[in-house]
Amino acid sequence: MSQSTRTTAAGRRDARAAAAAPDASGVFTHRQIVTILIGLVLGMFLAALDQTVVSTAIRTIADDLQGYDLQAWATTAFLITSTIATPLYGKLSDLYGRRPFYLFAIGVFVVGSLACAFANSMYQLAAFRALQGIGAGGLMSLALAIIGDIVPPRERSRYQGFFMAVFGTSCVLGPVIGGFLAGQSSILGLAGWRWIFFINVPLGILAFVVVSRVLHLPHTRRDHRIDWPGALALIVCLVPLLIVAEQGRTWGWDSGRALLCYAIGVVGLIGFILAERAYKDDALIPLRLFTNRSFAIGSVSSIVLGAGMFGGILLLPQYLQIVHDSSPTIAGLQMIPLVAGIMSGAMGSGIAISKTGKYKIYPLVGVVFIVAALVAMSFIIDADTSVWTLVPFMVLLGVGLGFNFQPVILAVQNAVRPDEMGVATSSVTFFRQMGGTIGVAAFLSILFTRLPTDIGNALSSSTDPRVAQAVQSGQLAGAVDLSNTSYIQQLPSFLALPIKTGFSNTIDLVFLVAAAVVAIGFFVLWFLPEVPLRKESGIQARQSGAGELTGDDDDSPAEDAAQAAGAAAPTSVAPPVGRPGDARD
Repeated sequence: MSQSTRTTAAGRRDARAAAAAPDASGVFTHRQIVTILIGLVLGMFLAALDQTVVSTAIRTIADDLQGYDLQAWATTAFLITSTIATPLYGKLSDLYGRRPFYLFAIGVFVVGSLACAFANSMYQLAAFRALQGIGAGGLMSLALAIIGDIVPPRERSRYQGFFMAVFGTSCVLGPVIGGFLAGQSSILGLAGWRWIFFINVPLGILAFVVVSRVLHLPHTRRDHRIDWPGALALIVCLVPLLIVAEQGRTWGWDSGRALLCYAIGVVGLIGFILAERAYKDDALIPLRLFTNRSFAIGSVSSIVLGAGMFGGILLLPQYLQIVHDSSPTIAGLQMIPLVAGIMSGAMGSGIAISKTGKYKIYPLVGVVFIVAALVAMSFIIDADTSVWTLVPFMVLLGVGLGFNFQPVILAVQNAVRPDEMGVATSSVTFFRQMGGTIGVAAFLSILFTRLPTDIGNALSSSTDPRVAQAVQSGQLAGAVDLSNTSYIQQLPSFLALPIKTGFSNTIDLVFLVAAAVVAIGFFVLWFLPEVPLRKESGIQARQSGAGELTGDDDDSPAEDAAQAAGAAAPTSVAPPVGRPGDARD
């Protein structure tokens, strides 16, 4: 390549970077924001879609790879690496910039997807899913942090609503795409399920190209110690706990292996707290963030709401598939009212927040909507309940979810220093993932513990003499075999009805428990402070000096008061405190 050609190519790159960069004051145009948003949405869509697609097809994949009893490990491996990677991305991107880590996340996810497509055993698939998870851990949290960098909090909810739209769309498209591809014996000479991973490759490449061309954020690198001891302790804490969350139902929650996992997790937690105390501002999750009321409330509420919401939502498509005999594809389409509710709730609250500057009311109202929807469904769900009867409650549930996801993150981003936007955003995402994991494990445990009893009661209370005759003859010996529910669809309707009734009764209980858990979130969010939303983006605030660190490890009462005054100001830029030239947000 000639020198002139290289010079021309470099000139074009510089021109693109200049066109995508903010003006001197750090302000991005609406067109620039939308262009960047397209790349972020593509990346986040990869992670959101992959989870729903794979969960739909995992049984087909496991059967083809002759590892049905190992299928949970493919899910667990992805969960472990994505959860652990989330806070790492947040902290490192605060120190060294968002763009390289977001591109790294997309690249690793694409490589992991391609490897999964060629897996020849469940062990290989689990290893490659773990690689995928490393990339997925950065796609969601970094996207939210980048929006925090380029859009002022007062306007941010309008754009973050697009992320909820992507999340909701993936909930519908995932089962549809997964069910279709898994149902194909061969496509272009390869098993249909392998194309579930292949489709990530062109989408990932497109996201990588778009992000690399349009995402050019000003960043001043800060040299800090890397909290490797904290990262290692976090791994020691989370890995055994996530494993027992996935495997505890099979092992037994009080089995020797489960108790060992609990013990190792506690040791890891203690080590993590000690490491964070030692590293102070350089910590993976600085402990002083928990003295920030918005961050503390946001983190606790994310755990509670994550447990209730994800645990409750998980069982709705299972009810549709088992009781209504819906295929995964049809069940995905039947969830459209829920997705429509999520989109309308996220978009509506985002527009209202940008106009009024008030955000606290929406998660509170959202919790009320979620609890009302879950309680109502627990009373109306039965073996013969029409799907159309569920539609208004699915919409109500979706609106509640849409009201909750973004305002809590917005509140946390608005309350922390701009230079801690990444670690704060990823921490809230991390706690929500942990809550969701706990909720799924707890609700599945309730389901599988209660289900045999409810099915037995439904069979014994049936007035149909054919049911009693089938029970006495041993024809329904597998009715409480929970490893495979496909046999229900093969039974005569008079035999399937009491089994479906028992399953519906169990779902009713789980929804009530989920509602009780979500209701706790209302009392937690009640204490969320209503801090005036900043009118500066994260980049603007950093350029104005609001994000600089003072270097002080502990805040004095005077400094706390100064910071509180700054947080209440329209731009949330605190007055100078400490040494000359220092500022806190």
